[in-house]
Amino acid sequence: MKRTEKTNKNKIFTDRIMLLQYIFVALVGIFILYLFCVQVLDTRHFRIKAKKQRRAYSFVMRGNIYDRNGIKLATDTVYYDIFARKADFVHTPEELAKLLAPILKISQINLTEKLKQDTPMILIKKNVDRHVRDKIAQLNLREIPMDKKSIRTYPQGTLAAHVLGYYNFDADIASGVEYSAKDKLENVAKGADFEITPKGKIIYNLSTDPVAATTSVRGNDITLTIDAAVQHVCEKALMHSIQKFNAFRGAVIVMNPRNGEILAYAVYPYFDPNNFKNASSFQTKNWTLTDVFPPGSTFKTITVASAMETGKINKYSRINDTGKIKVGWWTIKNYDYSRHPNPGMIDLVYLFEHSSNVGSVVVAQMMNKYEYYNMLKKFGFGERTGIDLPGESAGLLKSPSKWDSSDHASMGYGYGSSVTAIQMVSAVSAIANDGVRVTPHVIKYSPEEEAIRIRRTQVMTPEHARAVTELLTESINRGKSPIKSDSYNIAAKTGTSIKPKENGAGYTNKLYTSIVGYMPSSNPQVLIYVIVDSAQGGEIWGNTVAAPIFKEISTQVAHILNLQPDKNKKI
Repeated sequence: MKRTEKTNKNKIFTDRIMLLQYIFVALVGIFILYLFCVQVLDTRHFRIKAKKQRRAYSFVMRGNIYDRNGIKLATDTVYYDIFARKADFVHTPEELAKLLAPILKISQINLTEKLKQDTPMILIKKNVDRHVRDKIAQLNLREIPMDKKSIRTYPQGTLAAHVLGYYNFDADIASGVEYSAKDKLENVAKGADFEITPKGKIIYNLSTDPVAATTSVRGNDITLTIDAAVQHVCEKALMHSIQKFNAFRGAVIVMNPRNGEILAYAVYPYFDPNNFKNASSFQTKNWTLTDVFPPGSTFKTITVASAMETGKINKYSRINDTGKIKVGWWTIKNYDYSRHPNPGMIDLVYLFEHSSNVGSVVVAQMMNKYEYYNMLKKFGFGERTGIDLPGESAGLLKSPSKWDSSDHASMGYGYGSSVTAIQMVSAVSAIANDGVRVTPHVIKYSPEEEAIRIRRTQVMTPEHARAVTELLTESINRGKSPIKSDSYNIAAKTGTSIKPKENGAGYTNKLYTSIVGYMPSSNPQVLIYVIVDSAQGGEIWGNTVAAPIFKEISTQVAHILNLQPDKNKKI
């Protein structure tokens, strides 16, 4: 019995071994069949795959960026990195150093030591220009390959740096227009492809175009709405004021309110995009798009315009200005309450001229919170403007269901919401443009592109918009504003607001000073917004810090753009 069981176990084991052998033989057969199919029957697939591994494409360069008058603001410059390939050495390190050192303007001794390094590929020098490269090429040194590459350069230095942004080829990192227009700048209609050896040499066959294979291909150029002359004026005037008042930062935006084209966009602190790696994040950030702040008295323009559009007031309305007003537990005073404790019945020109907080609160309270909120949304607050630059914030505008009486009142004179600089430009431009708000933009578009990218929103009627313009203009002409012009009617409003703490809990002892205005009032062609953050020393108001910048810029811009005087024309 035991012998039978042992025999059965041996038979089972033998059968299993045979089964494993059959499976192994079958797998080997399948593998051989696969190799036969691949290497004999299906060679085309692997030929194509091998060809792709040897394939290279034309050297692609980014398109240029120009200002509206054809001044080049950004371009690709070709440079070369010089290497030594150890496996191809036919000269000694000493011989190579003697030939190359004078051309590369480096020490012959140091170059000799570098060429003696025991590495397959030795980097000799980076970023040499074509002139140097051609001199080396004339030596016909097979062991010295030269890699062609492109570096983004900015011929105007710091000019419009926050609009242009920067581009890093090595890391494919960009900002500003370099980022938002990336697809267009890198779009190539047709580029040549060809085969190369493992060492990077072109394989010439019957299908190779020798000219195309050695010619760089460039992407599409773009033209900005920026005017380099206006941009220069703005940057110079802004920096002068920043230094005078030892301010933290500042900005100037100049826009055509009729079509949304931004003529200048100066953001301080400046940086040089040619050396963006040496700039701090504080310098490179376009804070006018990302950071929010209480707009202060410039917002009174929006409050009056909103009340007029909702039918609560007209341009002849008079408001009872008591000098101070209590809203809930909070007492709101005019900034000049100590000198003018009770102005009494005031008109809207007086409201703007004397920047009446109480008058603005009363006007805001004439609208219920939903009416006011809906008008603010029409003006674009609480949402992005859609400007063609990256990183824009939507600002902060609470839902009216969350407003209390203090929110409603403080909104009237610029403290209930937080805005971005570009939002203020966009909102006020609607008043300048007969009630139509146009998407601000820095890139000039074709008619087809403009139809897709540029939005026009009817915020208020032309009649109401012109009425507000008349009031603003009269407030400048009637008062002692430093921006008053002998040649042009200017509609403008200054603003001063307390700077909140970084964490949003409470306020600092610093101020935002600003002004927004447009000219000529009879036919607005240019809108100017100035904001300075944390000016120090002396009287710090929108009228004393931001207004002189506005005056300097408006005077020069009127000359540059050849604006026709309208002082004697009816607005």
